[in-house]
Amino acid sequence: MELLETVWDVFLRTYPGFLEATLITLKITAVALVLGTILGLLFALMKISRSKLLQTIANLYITVIRGTPLIVQIMFLYFGITSLIVLSGFWAGAIALGIHNGAYIAEIFRGAIQGIDKGQREASSSLGMTRSQSMRRIVFPQALKRSIPPLGNQFIITLKDSSLVYIISVPELFSMANIEAAQSFQSLETYLVVGVYYLVLVMIFTYLLKLYENKLNVDK
Repeated sequence: MELLETVWDVFLRTYPGFLEATLITLKITAVALVLGTILGLLFALMKISRSKLLQTIANLYITVIRGTPLIVQIMFLYFGITSLIVLSGFWAGAIALGIHNGAYIAEIFRGAIQGIDKGQREASSSLGMTRSQSMRRIVFPQALKRSIPPLGNQFIITLKDSSLVYIISVPELFSMANIEAAQSFQSLETYLVVGVYYLVLVMIFTYLLKLYENKLNVDK
């Protein structure tokens, strides 16, 4: 009971700052998801294209990004390219998250697109549709529905991975928790509180995703 009382006291003392940090976490996640989805779709289409060059570029991107730690990618964008362009901590973190997740999202889209029955493409071709029209009107809408569950999981991973931007001093949730723990010497209680913040965000995200999945099932 004493621990719970202490945790509650920490929550009451820190929630104004933690709420601001939560907003920054959500902004970073949102930017990363938009960028990652765009990159994922682009590289998925490149990987399944008929061009060997585009396939090679897509495979190189996916291999390099998936084969290196996210924290290294964040540090590279924040410190490594400052001779070319100076990025704030927020944008370095958000862009690194987007590029990182784009590699995983590309594989999700690729698998979903290639999982559509080839007979549907042949049927659309017999109706006079071009390859791009068939992809846009027939294949991709079905592939998108199939992609929702794994995309939802990847989005949740992105939200949790956003905590890594603390390393470049972005004042998001985990960064604020580190500061509070160092100042108050209540590390256990502080990390329990921030863990609850992340848990609530993930639960809300999961609930919204479930609602969207149910809507897609109703619209079938």
